[in-house]
Amino acid sequence: MTGMPRPELLPAAGGGDASAVDELFGQLYAELRRAAHARLYRSTRDGAALLDTTALVHETYERLARQASLSFANQTHFLAYASRAMRSVLVDAVRERLAEQRGGAAVHVELTTGLGERLSTPDTPELLRVHEALSELAAIEPRLAQVVEMRYFGGLTNDEIAAALGIGLRTVERDWERARSFLYAALQ
Repeated sequence: MTGMPRPELLPAAGGGDASAVDELFGQLYAELRRAAHARLYRSTRDGAALLDTTALVHETYERLARQASLSFANQTHFLAYASRAMRSVLVDAVRERLAEQRGGAAVHVELTTGLGERLSTPDTPELLRVHEALSELAAIEPRLAQVVEMRYFGGLTNDEIAAALGIGLRTVERDWERARSFLYAALQ
């Protein structure tokens, strides 16, 4: 991780101070770009370039800046929250792209049954499938979903996840293995 932000920034940003959010984001910008780049790199392997790194970080900033009050105990908690915001941005981008692919802006015309059967629909991209499986996992085991969210979407290390969740490193490792097993089965 990068250097720690000034201690007074986290409570001020959590209290809704826009200048503190700006400064905190500026100090952690490199860390957020690293996480966004890693997440987007994994997305582009499947040919699904959604956003560039800068756009993802800036959209994440916009979502965090709009929040009235947030609570950040430390830098890791801030990055964990940012990873959740990144997930939200990416899922919204996939949904928007799917809506466009399915004629979101086109004039809708009623099709006859015969023509409708001949049309094919695109497969759901990996990111949206992961999001849906992660939502299922959150309903069963919320902590496992948090671990996946922080690691997959936020790029946090196991040590950073352990600090953010207040659990041991070995617990994070076990949770990651259990979550991977669940997601593997859900994505098959």
